[in-house]
Amino acid sequence: MMPMIPWPDGRSVPVLGQGTWRMGEDPARRQEEVRALQAGIDAGLTLIDTAEMYGEGGAEEVVGEAIRGRRQQVFLVSKVLPQNASRRRLPQALAGSLRRLGTDVLDCYLLHWQGSVPLAETAEALERAREAGLIRSWGVSNLDLEELASLPPGCATNQVLLHAGERGVEYALLPWMRQRGMPLMAYSPLGQGQLLRHPVLRQVAARHGATPAQVALAFVLRQPGVLAIPKTATAARAAENAAAARLRLPAEEWAVLDAAFPPPRRRRPLAML
Repeated sequence: MMPMIPWPDGRSVPVLGQGTWRMGEDPARRQEEVRALQAGIDAGLTLIDTAEMYGEGGAEEVVGEAIRGRRQQVFLVSKVLPQNASRRRLPQALAGSLRRLGTDVLDCYLLHWQGSVPLAETAEALERAREAGLIRSWGVSNLDLEELASLPPGCATNQVLLHAGERGVEYALLPWMRQRGMPLMAYSPLGQGQLLRHPVLRQVAARHGATPAQVALAFVLRQPGVLAIPKTATAARAAENAAAARLRLPAEEWAVLDAAFPPPRRRRPLAML
């Protein structure tokens, strides 16, 4: 059974979902990507994160095909580009995402990153979409503490970079969000793959019959209030990722990992990709 965490609107979401960055870019890989997402849903990775930017809408089309006939099983998240996050343009962008995804409602709609449109205006447009029944909740991505704290009530989540090798958000941002019951959505929790070659990560994985990816995901998920959205490129990887949610390591192994990947000792600028 996939562990769940509470969402601010009263629902629950799985601690592990599926990311879709770089999907929808190569037509030759489309069916493989669809099968990977479907395998992930079967394994309990029922939160799927995508964005209008990914593959210029192509990733949303892949997701739409993957969830056809299974929409009610999925917690569906997409993101609006900063230039489309105005009072006037957001409804058009949202309509395009809904069309490509083949659904009439998103479970959460995020501002991809902050641009020139004032955050208050974007929040107003997102809240109007929620009141219209087009989205069930809204949030942001790549916002640091000051920007996040400036938002009006209603923000459900903040999607930020977090993995063993990049733990900056643990110093101030994550504690602030945790105090307010706002889950943190960790993107690139595998460090875009480079992290998995780290010798300590590989040694810990070998000692526990796990893969480096599973240990890296468990490292992120041990933090309360955090969920992760690794990209699921193949059906086999989907099953591997799902098993990470149930990996338990003894305290001495966490100490080994913390020594190799130290937590932040001071606040630093928000890292992002």
